[in-house]
Amino acid sequence: MAIPRALEPSGLVLVDKPAGPSSFALVRDLRAKTGARAGHAGTLDPFASGLLLVLLGSATRLARYLVGLDKRYQTEIDLSSRTSTGDLEGETIETREAPQREQLETSLHELHGEVELRVPAVSAIKIGGERAYRLVRRGETPEMPLRRSRIEELKMLDYSGGVAKLDLRVGSGTYVRAIADLLGGHCRSLRRLEVGPFSVADADSERVYPAAEALPFLPALELNEEEAAFVSAGRRLERSEEGLLRLCRTGRLIAVGRGKNGTVKPEIVMPV
Repeated sequence: MAIPRALEPSGLVLVDKPAGPSSFALVRDLRAKTGARAGHAGTLDPFASGLLLVLLGSATRLARYLVGLDKRYQTEIDLSSRTSTGDLEGETIETREAPQREQLETSLHELHGEVELRVPAVSAIKIGGERAYRLVRRGETPEMPLRRSRIEELKMLDYSGGVAKLDLRVGSGTYVRAIADLLGGHCRSLRRLEVGPFSVADADSERVYPAAEALPFLPALELNEEEAAFVSAGRRLERSEEGLLRLCRTGRLIAVGRGKNGTVKPEIVMPV
């Protein structure tokens, strides 16, 4: 039986998003261009640029394994003012004298490991069942929650004129705008350089990586013909491997499975 066109082409596209358009706009463009279903694995704010992971066709079901990856960014933070959105698109809500370099270095030194950051009001999280950014657009001021975030690395590349240029690697769900706000400033620019093992340097909106290459951080388990048939039917395998695995047959992704207690159970099965 032929695979419906909406499931093909299937795979991962690395897109270098420019500042301006929304992530959804770029996903929509790829959907129109390829005729396949499409979705991103982690949005970027319109003002931000950089790496956007877009999944096409049947590979859209792999998004759950990509959204939790660490991200690396470069940002310019204006430390002379805070804005309502944490970036240059919001209204100025506070102005101040930018800190001296020594003061800033002390503040940055404390921003490592697990930290609590307040989620920006202009975000997609739900407050009382409604997206926070929609409440803000109506003129409301929702009380935003604190979220425990993880900052793996943070380097100051430059500091002049009250603007700090930072390079940072953070855990999934960390808002760089929240870091800027905590420092008493706002993001003047933001560029995502990496998502997990993927780099913006490899971005090419014309290239579709096959589904088997979309999860290179998971060990690959090569299946024989009988095992591939079992997995395609959603059945467990008697195998000793542990943890999440790519289950492949001659280089094609059959499923993503989880090994535990002597068996491998498929979690996501790709169409035949």
